[in-house]
Amino acid sequence: MRERTEYRRAENGDLVTDMIKGAVAGAVGVWVMDKVGSYMWNHEDLQARQQEREARPGGLDPAHAMANRAAEVMGTELTPRQPHPAGVAVHYGLGVMPGALYGALHKRVGGVGAAGGLAYGLGLFLLQDEGLNPIIGTSGKPREYPTQAHWRGLVSHLVLGAVTDATVRALDQVV
Repeated sequence: MRERTEYRRAENGDLVTDMIKGAVAGAVGVWVMDKVGSYMWNHEDLQARQQEREARPGGLDPAHAMANRAAEVMGTELTPRQPHPAGVAVHYGLGVMPGALYGALHKRVGGVGAAGGLAYGLGLFLLQDEGLNPIIGTSGKPREYPTQAHWRGLVSHLVLGAVTDATVRALDQVV
C-alpha cells in the first residue's frame, strides 16, 4: 500500500504544492482577465455602461459590494467604497481560491483541464457572475444588465480559465 501511495504522489505531485501553483495561476488569471475586461469596458457603448452602473447595488462591482458588506458587519466603513484595497483583495481572492482548487484537481480528476481551462472559466462565469452574485445581492439580476456586460463577463472568464490553466501547466514544468 505504501508503494502505491508514493507512486501516486510522484505521478500527481504534492497536493499543497499543486494548490499553491493553482493559487498563483488564479492570481495571474485575474490580472489578465482584468486587462481584457477593462479594454472591453472602455470600448463599449456609453449607454450600456451607464445601464450596468445602475444595475449594480450601490453602484459597486460585486467584489466591492462584498468587501463593503463585510466592513459593515464589522462595524466599520470602507473609504472610498470603490476602489478600495479590500475590494481588490476580494476580487483576487475570487480567483485565487478556485485557482488553488483547480491546481489541486487538474492532474487528479479527469476533465478538469478540459478545453485548456475554458470549461473552468465558463463554470466560474455561470456560477459566480450569473448565479451567486445575483442571489446574494452583490449584483443586480442578470436581466438588468445590458447584453454587452454578459458578453464581457463571459469573455473575461474564458480568458481567466485559459490563463489559469496555462499558468498551472507552465508551473508544473518548472516546479
